[in-house]
Formats: sequence, structure tokens, C-alpha cells
Amino acid sequence: MNDSFQALVLDKRDDRLHSEVTEVDRDSLPKEEDGNVLVEVHYSALNYKDALGLTGSGKIVSHYPFIPGCEFVGKVVESDHLDFKPGDEVIATGFGIGERHFGGFSQFAQVPGNWLVKLPEGMNMRDAITIGTPGLTAMFAIEALEHEGVHPGQEVLVTGASGGVGSFSIALLHKLGYHAIASTGKTDLSYLTDLGAEQTIPRSELEGTPRPLARQRFDAAIDSIGGNTLANILSQTRYEGTVAACGLVGGHELPATVYPFILRGVRLVGIDSVMQPITRRVTAWERLYELIEPHVLNRMVHEIPLHDVPRQAEAMMRGELSGRTVVRMNG
Repeated sequence: MNDSFQALVLDKRDDRLHSEVTEVDRDSLPKEEDGNVLVEVHYSALNYKDALGLTGSGKIVSHYPFIPGCEFVGKVVESDHLDFKPGDEVIATGFGIGERHFGGFSQFAQVPGNWLVKLPEGMNMRDAITIGTPGLTAMFAIEALEHEGVHPGQEVLVTGASGGVGSFSIALLHKLGYHAIASTGKTDLSYLTDLGAEQTIPRSELEGTPRPLARQRFDAAIDSIGGNTLANILSQTRYEGTVAACGLVGGHELPATVYPFILRGVRLVGIDSVMQPITRRVTAWERLYELIEPHVLNRMVHEIPLHDVPRQAEAMMRGELSGRTVVRMNG
């Protein structure tokens, strides 16, 4: 590779954030003590966490100047790790990438090999990044429901259904034989019904002040909102149902009581996709490759060039995007 490459650099000057695509020296890439892998990035993706950091809406980035981007997919160029060799196609998600460690909004990225997963045989890089962190999180959430005894044929609520995690949750639940109920603020519901939602409800139904217990409506749920929404879900989950919590778009507080837990046996399971061990990631990626059909990915993906990331981050914070926003590094 050349001594420099293009990357989106986020900096803070005069207490204001600035982001621009610029030339970056190879020597600026972070290097761990051992097992480093240099990857030529083909695609990254814009996630809510990225949008928070780029717009200054949340304290995501640890230091400046910084290359954001919480995930990337590409080909190995150089490797000090025994499990990877030049030419391997790999994906990186989690482990503080794009938060504490330079991320994927860059033509090249360097991370420890222990953070990488080889793509399942037959999966192309664009499909892999379209699935990415949201698809992986949705798969972990469904596996948590399965572990707690939720089974096909039951009704599973999905909040934030038009977002990345929500979209994949709907598609996966439908493929596995669950009855998916989508909660959304969008008025055009065709996107969700095409993914497999059998019923839609307005998100406003779950945003009000929670009651300690309410009418039982759902067998299980995957929630990426938190706050009042999660509290309302808990109060409306059926006896011995399970709720998987994987986000906090609506706030980090949980204004709930213990009643759903001690009177209905409801279980609340937290979903982390950042620090999951590689063995679980590999298994989840194999299932995702098996379950997600190409037409589903084509339905939800929107592709942008690197220089358009800051503008799209603003749009994401305004709630104007749905599905997956994939960032191509070249062209």
C-alpha cells in the first residue's frame, strides 16, 4: 500500500467538531503489541453510534483527531496473526472500533486479529457489511429468546423496527417462523411488511407513562429503544415471556417496577454485541448467512460514498433513514 490513504477524520477545534475526508499517513494507524492485521477496507456502514459521535450528540469518540466507523469489511493486506493471511476477506465489529480504536471510515484499517471474523464461504463483502452490527445484534437477541424457551409460532414485538437491528429482527423472526409485530414511527409500512412483519403498531402506543402492569399483549420482544418504551413492554409481556434489550435510543433509564418479574415471571435479558467472544460471532455469522436472503438485503440497503457520511449522520439523528446505510470506500 501507499504511505498515505483517504479517511474521514473527525477533529475538535475551538470546542467544535469538524469532519472531512483527507489524506492520512499509514504510520498514524494504531498498532497493538502483537497480532496486528492490516485490512484494505471495501465497505463500512453508518450506525446510530457513529451518528452520535459525528454530530456531537453523544460522547462516543475517546480522542481527537480520530477516524470513526464502528465496523468494516475488506481484504487482509498484511498480517502478524497466525489465523489470517493476505487475501482473506474479513469483517470487524465491536471491540471499541470507531470509539477508542480508529475505525472503518477509511481506505485502510489496522486491528488485532482477535477482533476479526473471516466471512462465511460464499458471502460477498457488500452483503456482509449490510448485515454487519445490526444483523449480528439481532441474531444474538433471537438466540437469547431461543435460550429462554421462546419458540416459532409465538408473537414477538420488535421496536425501532425500521432501523438496522429492527429490520434484521423482523426478517430473521419471519424466516424462523415467529409472528413478528413491528413498532414504528414511520407511516409507510410496506417496507416492514415486505420484510415479514405480520402486524404493525405505532410507536406512540409504547411511549406513554408506563403502568406497573398492563394488558398482556406479547409473548416476547426485542427492544432497541429503552426508557418508557422498554418499561411499557415489560408491563405488557405475557406470563413467563422474555424481553431482549439491545439499545437506548429512547433513554438509559428504566422507569419500571418489579411487578412484571415477580407476578408474571417476565425475564429481561441484556444483549451486548460489542465484546462477544469470537466463537459466538463465528456461529452467529454462519446462521446469518444461512437465514438472510439476498433480496432482503437489497430491500434494506442504501449505499453512499465516504464523503457523504457526515450529511447522512445528520439525517440519521433526525430519524429520516431506515434500513442500512452502507459506505463504499472507492468511487
